[in-house]
Amino acid sequence: MQAIIDKLQENLQIIYRKAVDADAKLDAFQKEGKGKFHTIFAESSPFNARAKRFEPYVAEVCENMDAFVALDLSQTEQAEIEQRLSIIVAQIEQLLSTLVQFKESLKA
Repeated sequence: MQAIIDKLQENLQIIYRKAVDADAKLDAFQKEGKGKFHTIFAESSPFNARAKRFEPYVAEVCENMDAFVALDLSQTEQAEIEQRLSIIVAQIEQLLSTLVQFKESLKA
């Protein structure tokens, strides 16, 4: 399980750096009068946060990871472990793919 946690945390570090860059770009767009949207992710996304920047979404995943790491896995039912992990993985996947798409759209 530790190897999974380490890999998820490694991905979160990558996401954080990409999110900082993307948020800076979004701030610049907003100052130029561009980027007029309400949220990055739709209501159907695996996030509870609703924001115009990536940082709140990254914070939500980090909170979920912190809560997961704090679990006493030996005292937690397998179904709960799997459910929490699936949410974290879905959030990481959505953030990574969206950040990559955003960066690619800037090149066009």
